[in-house]
Amino acid sequence: MKLLDVSFRSAALGREMSYRVFLPQSVADGHNAEPLPVVYLLHGNGGGFRDWSNESDVARYAALGAILVMPEGGASYFLNAVGRPKDRYEDYLTKDLVKDVAERFPARRDRAGRAVIGVSMGGYAALKVGLSHPEEYGFVGAMSPPVDAPERGFSWRRFWQWWNFREILGPMGSEQRRERDVFALVDSVRPEATGFVYLGAGEREPLLDPVRRFAGRLRRRGFAFVFQVKPGGHDWGEWNRQIPDCFERWKTIAVPGGIAASGH
Repeated sequence: MKLLDVSFRSAALGREMSYRVFLPQSVADGHNAEPLPVVYLLHGNGGGFRDWSNESDVARYAALGAILVMPEGGASYFLNAVGRPKDRYEDYLTKDLVKDVAERFPARRDRAGRAVIGVSMGGYAALKVGLSHPEEYGFVGAMSPPVDAPERGFSWRRFWQWWNFREILGPMGSEQRRERDVFALVDSVRPEATGFVYLGAGEREPLLDPVRRFAGRLRRRGFAFVFQVKPGGHDWGEWNRQIPDCFERWKTIAVPGGIAASGH
């Protein structure tokens, strides 16, 4: 495995953006010309593009023959922000970054060969991106996603969170917020046309109840998914317990043979 940090200019954001990559050593040495599956790993709010490499042992999955890409997202939720027209993070993630990765590395370009997995804020983004672009991602992983974010109203105690959600998601009750609400997206897309969803949360997770509700919505709509509850809370300790199962599920999608599990 080899680690690389890359910088490129994002047309959507109009500036230089950084991302970290784990590559199989054979690719780094120039000995592997076969296209490999790509997994985009999204960090949480308050984190950055180094989080996955610093806080987990996810690098070992590059040895399975995958390219792991860890982009920078700030506190953007990797979405095109309603109140910040220059913050087109979803376009950056789904267009600019995918294009740059494909030009630099031997990346597969088929749906089964592209996955998006995130923790916390990044988990919400993975769900939003996977449901909004079902033709692009064969696998979606979301650990501790704040799926209730669009429901959170005004609070003086959490004023800055409320303001950030308003800027990113749009005003309460607006069409813009509905378009960014993963519950609404689950109701609007065809389950059979969407990638497999891995959903995880900790037993002491503050967001466990809304994540359970989201799992119930996936089940009622007939999505191919799995919901795993592991020991732990909203932290890398719990997410590191989820990662092995998440990647085992991902392997069934990225490797020819199709989905080997259904929601329960």
